[in-house]
Amino acid sequence: MSKLSERIGYGFGDMASSMFWKVFSYYLPFFYSNIFGLSLLDAGVLVLVTRIWDAVSDPMMGVIADRTGTRWGKYRPYLLWVSVPFSVCGILLFTTPEWGYAAKLVWAYVTYVLMMTVYTGINVPYGAMLGVMSDDPREKTVYSSFRMFFAYGGSFIALASWEPLCSMFAGHFGASPRTSWQLAMCVIAAACLLLFLLCFRMTRERLHTVSSVSVGKDFRSLLSNRPWWLLIGAALCFNLFNTVRGATVAYFFADVIGPDASLWLFGLSILFYSGLFLSVGEVANMAGVALAVPVAGSLGKKSTFMAVNALLIVLSTGFFFLPVSSSGYWLMLVFQILISILTGIMSPLVWSMYADVSDYAELKFNTASTGLIFSSSSMAQKFGGAIGGAAVMWLLSACGYVVATDGGSIAQTPGAISCLWALMTFIPAVVSAIAILVVWFYPLTTTVVNEIVDKLKEQRRQVVPTDMAAAKEFSDLD
Repeated sequence: MSKLSERIGYGFGDMASSMFWKVFSYYLPFFYSNIFGLSLLDAGVLVLVTRIWDAVSDPMMGVIADRTGTRWGKYRPYLLWVSVPFSVCGILLFTTPEWGYAAKLVWAYVTYVLMMTVYTGINVPYGAMLGVMSDDPREKTVYSSFRMFFAYGGSFIALASWEPLCSMFAGHFGASPRTSWQLAMCVIAAACLLLFLLCFRMTRERLHTVSSVSVGKDFRSLLSNRPWWLLIGAALCFNLFNTVRGATVAYFFADVIGPDASLWLFGLSILFYSGLFLSVGEVANMAGVALAVPVAGSLGKKSTFMAVNALLIVLSTGFFFLPVSSSGYWLMLVFQILISILTGIMSPLVWSMYADVSDYAELKFNTASTGLIFSSSSMAQKFGGAIGGAAVMWLLSACGYVVATDGGSIAQTPGAISCLWALMTFIPAVVSAIAILVVWFYPLTTTVVNEIVDKLKEQRRQVVPTDMAAAKEFSDLD
């Protein structure tokens, strides 16, 4: 049984990653079109191209991490090495140079590619750590739950503070919208740097796995791994669901809800804005994460995945019928809370299922490709983000959405408003339906996973390290 401090330390890593990722997913499309000054078409291509590169680079990073060897382990050192470039690139990403349109577009491509490259460099090894911190499937789910609990906590902090930070720098310091967004990212980047360093200090790698096959065989084994393919498809749908809804929220509140919408509570008026909507969702995500272990333990991971997606279909469809009124705003918050609880259950579940796929690969193909397996989860996340983020902007452009410069809002066409409603409701519901269909064929049930774990324990007991000094050094890591 691991220490509470180590579980918290592991959670700090995704707390940092999620603070950046949620800002990228929910505000970067709006930033590029309404602050930075790109057209919706150019911004959509930018998001798609850069995130596809980011996704393709994940397996490369997984292979590199699998073959890394230091006194700190295989994956943990990258938390130390990449944390500073990670923070610096985030600030550059939200920097708007006073250049012509073509030069600014080049700047956007360069900074986005750099940001996603360093994100891969730290996030893929961090995810792979889950496979070598414990050999207990339940313990892996606990680590994964702590990871996602802190991830949503970081997302809540970033999303709840983002607009107030931008407003503070603009209102109290007289900064322009472009400068205020850059300064807000400076604050977030500093917090992320500290969290990554704490994660490095508070965690340990305990399993000494060695990749004894060639890179080519690792990839061939991966491509022959049927559970991996199915989980990739399911995870891509899950991330597509989150990205489409998340990337639409800023536009939805600017043009459907409006900037002056209020929630009335005991006679008090509370501003109903996108940051409140998203941050309340993050708190609900945390509640969902707390439910993940008991629910998955009772139903099994596969059944839980399917049941959660079925409920997401119902709630996403129901959101369409909510009125745009004071009472409707409260109902929107309730639906957001319920949807977010369900996606909170899903998040640690997916990561834990990747750990099961990693064990399956080690037993079936005799290859310790944990980093490569976990990099695929990040790849699915980024493909979902790439497709979802680009699709939102392209669909809005096709439906006649008119961009308002410098973060303002203007009256939109009925087609654009209908598109925004579809992006918040029916389109995510269809994605969840596809996820159910994919996971129906996933073969790693609870019984199968337990059999794999028992066989792996016996197999690992029969492996004696040839370099006893190296083995002792690994077991006595700081």
